[in-house]
Amino acid sequence: MVIIAALRALPAIFHPAALRLLGKSLALTLLIFAMAGLGLWTAAHAVRVYFGWSGGGMAEAAATTLGVVALAWLLFRTIAMAVMNLFADDIIIAVERGSYPAAAANARSLGFGRSLRFALVSAARTTGWNLVALPAHLVLLVTGVGTIGLFLALNAYLLGRDLADMVEPRQPGLPAIPRIHRWLMGLVSALLFLLPFINLLAPIWSAAMAVHMLHGARSKPR
Repeated sequence: MVIIAALRALPAIFHPAALRLLGKSLALTLLIFAMAGLGLWTAAHAVRVYFGWSGGGMAEAAATTLGVVALAWLLFRTIAMAVMNLFADDIIIAVERGSYPAAAANARSLGFGRSLRFALVSAARTTGWNLVALPAHLVLLVTGVGTIGLFLALNAYLLGRDLADMVEPRQPGLPAIPRIHRWLMGLVSALLFLLPFINLLAPIWSAAMAVHMLHGARSKPR
């Protein structure tokens, strides 16, 4: 069922609403990282001046670049999904209208306030759980086994919950996605985030997949 939902979701990536959402999401995500880069450069400059280190702008630029790359590696998925929560209505409504028009007529819009709350909760939950798991990641990294497995297992849970929270409140009359299906949906999404270039489309693809997961077991798309 999860694979079928992922395949059904693929055409949604090329929907005009998805392309507009992609532009907004990428722009906001890049703005967040740009602000983080400015903060890192300010901190690096302050530290260099305080200690009187030489190196000037080049050292500060190098430290800032490394910091932004590290943040992008660690936090891209977290920030991308949080941003996706803000604009999720666009793609979810488009998928429901195209595939489940009867259900789309009864869907609830969350509004910006509730979407913002979901985005902040998603970011805090993901950051918190990954910090808790960091010691285990480091231990497994040293032993050379299980690091990727732990990463996928944890983020499958987190992504599955995020995606379910994204679509279920819009259709309160439908049963919730079962937990095992949530986890499998999150696993597919986590794998998408690992693929270069595909990871830019992963939030939209995942949101569309979640719509099909919610509706697919209960009704056939038009």
